[in-house]
Amino acid sequence: MSTLNRRQVVVGAAGIAGVAALAACSASDTAVSVTTPSQSSTPVASTADSAASGALVTTAEVPEGGGVIVSANGQAYAVTQPTKGEFKCFSAVCPHQGCNCNAVQDGQIVCPCHGSMFAIATGDVTQGPATTGLTAEKITVAGSSISLG
Repeated sequence: MSTLNRRQVVVGAAGIAGVAALAACSASDTAVSVTTPSQSSTPVASTADSAASGALVTTAEVPEGGGVIVSANGQAYAVTQPTKGEFKCFSAVCPHQGCNCNAVQDGQIVCPCHGSMFAIATGDVTQGPATTGLTAEKITVAGSSISLG
């Protein structure tokens, strides 16, 4: 029986890490992460209605007092509903070091990399290390569809 040497273990671990990184990069452009004001992120698939119409998300998918993280055309967005019927959209790219925010919890858009948080109503920084807020994006709400522009 042969034993593994240190080099074989390191090379094997690097290979496993590379495969995991590639798997993470292959996510669909229509992914939606939905969170309510007091719950952690729960990934769900975008509805056929919003995907077929070119919408980012439907109004029903954005909880009041919370929001969703969506991906479209290779860009991540945070779509929020701070108060009933008021929808906002921000780039989900954290201005601190470019990580994508991945959740909306307790009225905050959350960046997992260094803990920055942003207000769902304004995109302003509520907790650093980020020193500037998220970039607001123009959206159109038509019926139950929310689209960029």
